Amino acid sequence: MTDEEKALIEKLRVKPGEKIRLRDRDARDKSLFADEQETRIATEALSREIDVLQDRLYAEGSRALLVVLQGTDTSGKDGTIRSVFNATGPLGVSVHAFGPPTKLELAHDFLWRVHAVCPRRGTIGIFNRSHYEDVLIGKVRKLAPKEVIEQRYEQINAFEKTLAENGTTILKFMLHISKDEQKERLQDRLDDPTKHWKFNPDDLEDREHWDDYQDAYETMLHRCSTPWAPWHIVPADRKWVRNAAIAGIVKATLADMNPQYPKVSWNPKDFSLR
Repeated sequence: MTDEEKALIEKLRVKPGEKIRLRDRDARDKSLFADEQETRIATEALSREIDVLQDRLYAEGSRALLVVLQGTDTSGKDGTIRSVFNATGPLGVSVHAFGPPTKLELAHDFLWRVHAVCPRRGTIGIFNRSHYEDVLIGKVRKLAPKEVIEQRYEQINAFEKTLAENGTTILKFMLHISKDEQKERLQDRLDDPTKHWKFNPDDLEDREHWDDYQDAYETMLHRCSTPWAPWHIVPADRKWVRNAAIAGIVKATLADMNPQYPKVSWNPKDFSLR
């Protein structure tokens, strides 16, 4: 891992037990990358490197990478997936978007539906929203009793530790946007007919609870950033910065995992094609 990669991770990673004040984190942080065009080109290169490393991970077939993307509406979860993983071969990547739980899912514990879609060995799994909805919207909207919500933090930590101990490396990214930026993106969805499908009137209702959600995110980051499943707070007001930061951390993590093509038991020179 390069010094630049270590510095990026150190700047964005939430240390275990660290108390976070999101209002003190600049969603337009200009210290990460200087030139937009150069950064976009570098991000494309990182995407290709991720593809190469993912091919090795798939061939190795013994470990997995789980990437969790969590953020308020319009924070750019879909855009991140397109930018960072667009070059990656689809065979070894799965994307799961979490919506409201179904009747069947509600009949089980809240992690039941999550475990079922975790990445199998050899693959990268991407969560667009995640099990953390149950301590975010679940908390703000009071969808479960307070004591039940309180239990979930340690249940999530234990669940993620089980995944880590069984060969899944976990990266979690909180896409941090400002309220002003969210307003602009929601307005853009209203103004552009090609984006009407993205607009959900419920997003405006959630926006009325902005401060409550920020508090819920701060608690989540404080309680659930662990050595085995760290959170990273990614400034997301500028999409190209968001994409570059996540691509850099994903690539550095895969490189550190250093997956290897398996060695075969036969000698290729023993075979000839006619």
